[in-house]
Amino acid sequence: MKPRLLAAMTAAFGLAAGGALAQEITLKVHHFLPPASNAHANLIAPWCDKIAKESNNRMKCQIYPAMQLGGTPPQLFDQAKDGVADIVWTLPTYQAGRFTKSEVFELPFLTKNAETASPALWDYVQKNALDEFKGTKPIFMHFHDGATLHFGKVGPKTLEDLKGLKVRAPTRIGSKVIQALGMVPVQMPAPAVPEAIAKGVVDGAMIPWEVMTPLKLQEITKFHVEVPPGKPKPSNSIFVFAMNQARYDSLPADLKKVIDANSGLETSKWAGKVFDGPEIPARKIAVEGKATFIIISPAEYERWRKATDLVDDEWMKEAGNKGANGKALYDEAVMLLKRYGSL
Repeated sequence: MKPRLLAAMTAAFGLAAGGALAQEITLKVHHFLPPASNAHANLIAPWCDKIAKESNNRMKCQIYPAMQLGGTPPQLFDQAKDGVADIVWTLPTYQAGRFTKSEVFELPFLTKNAETASPALWDYVQKNALDEFKGTKPIFMHFHDGATLHFGKVGPKTLEDLKGLKVRAPTRIGSKVIQALGMVPVQMPAPAVPEAIAKGVVDGAMIPWEVMTPLKLQEITKFHVEVPPGKPKPSNSIFVFAMNQARYDSLPADLKKVIDANSGLETSKWAGKVFDGPEIPARKIAVEGKATFIIISPAEYERWRKATDLVDDEWMKEAGNKGANGKALYDEAVMLLKRYGSL
């Protein structure tokens, strides 16, 4: 082969190899909320912007909000596991009974806020429940600001007042909490709540302030029942931002480092802070709308806590039936929440 031709071919192969090394990677990110939601605008999009910047735009996200890739919210985790999406943000316990060890954190009156509780969740899952997320690489985990009871036309103040009220429940454990407090749980996704309350299908909802504003629920709910300041709230939900394991494994080492640098305990804490943020402005909208705020007394709060003790007991029994030590897992969750200041 002539030297000039050999040099040209070598240069061409070099360019091709360089192009392959610098090839842009696009990650499909799927979630169930609209683009205007706090999760999309203040959590998912900023995370994606950060990895794009830190990878010199070699790795970018294509975000698909509001289930644009198809399916339903309970199917999101399996979409990440099966590679339908590269990354999903979801509430895994939408699949009742599948994430039993992880859902210990959804038990009643455990979390004050998301920023302090989210690192406890991350630590706990890394040690005790990664098997429940097999096939994915959890990037971060977090809570919302804590579920509060919001009602359309009634303002209950005691356990007796709650009896028989129909209330939207977010998850399996949420349903048990509502039932233990004497109400009738009705499970439905958050976007369905405004119409359900407006039409009287339910009297109210156990839902965080974080999601009230995008759903315009302050216009429909006129009574807000809250726990005494500084006390853990009746319920919470766990969220995960998870990547398909095979997709992560296929990344070049330097891009894995970018993902790793934006994963873990501190990122989980940041995600929790993002979800605590909307509570104050959301409450302000309700105040300006002349809503009635009912803060239950400390004595009544203890009655509510005692009424839900059976929910903890049932979860421990269910965990035991699946081969786990429910009491030990519960105690560890409580210990971690105390360590990070959420109890």
